[in-house]
Amino acid sequence: MIEVRNIKKSFGEKIILEDISAVMQSGKCNLIIGISGSGKTVLTKCIVGLFAPDSGDILYNGESMLKMDKHANKNLRQQIGMLFQGSALFDSMTVEQNVRFPLDMFTSLTLGERTKRVNEVLDRVNLKDANKKYPAEISGGMKKRVGIARAIVLNPKYLFCDEPNSGLDPQTSLLIDKLIKEITNEFQITTIVVTHDMNSVMEIGDHIVYLHEGRKQWEGTNKEIIFSKNELLNNFIFASEFLQDAKQMRMMEANDSKHN
Repeated sequence: MIEVRNIKKSFGEKIILEDISAVMQSGKCNLIIGISGSGKTVLTKCIVGLFAPDSGDILYNGESMLKMDKHANKNLRQQIGMLFQGSALFDSMTVEQNVRFPLDMFTSLTLGERTKRVNEVLDRVNLKDANKKYPAEISGGMKKRVGIARAIVLNPKYLFCDEPNSGLDPQTSLLIDKLIKEITNEFQITTIVVTHDMNSVMEIGDHIVYLHEGRKQWEGTNKEIIFSKNELLNNFIFASEFLQDAKQMRMMEANDSKHN
């Protein structure tokens, strides 16, 4: 579990985050949503320690990250997996070498042990025979799966995904969402996904935090979001006709269930 308490962050005179509090739950897909410039990325960078908040606190399983000594902070970082927006694979390395990179950097395992672990996670993301391929030889969806494999190779307790469906077609996006959801549930990871993909919100949004102009405007689940009366949230979510129809259908279903 990750708890964010009253986080504030400014750059110069520009306030980016204003008094943000939220609890990111273990074994859940916790989504941070909002338009560009709403503060999603800055909040995420504060949570992982890339930015220091001006005030407030960030707790990992009850322990303040901001008060950790260097040794504890290093141990925490090794428990965090990252899936970057562009996958961030090394072009000169094979799939196997890319996934093995964190093991090479942070463990003292033998090459055989590292290779075995790489094969385990590649198998888990359905890339069993891709070891010797280079990033240029695989599709965008496969690159995302390699990124996920690399992110989980150290058995992290926390997984951060930055726009995991960026640049993917709708069908591949659904597969990536499903994989993130399965891995989160299977390993009881605290997963945080930064996204503006409404399909992801409806498919995997166990817990959703909506930001607008640096403030938290709404918090809830993908089942609750359809019935929100928050005007800002509704304008953001139901911009498409598809989601407007989805809202109407869910409200009709809810009314029917009340009368039956």
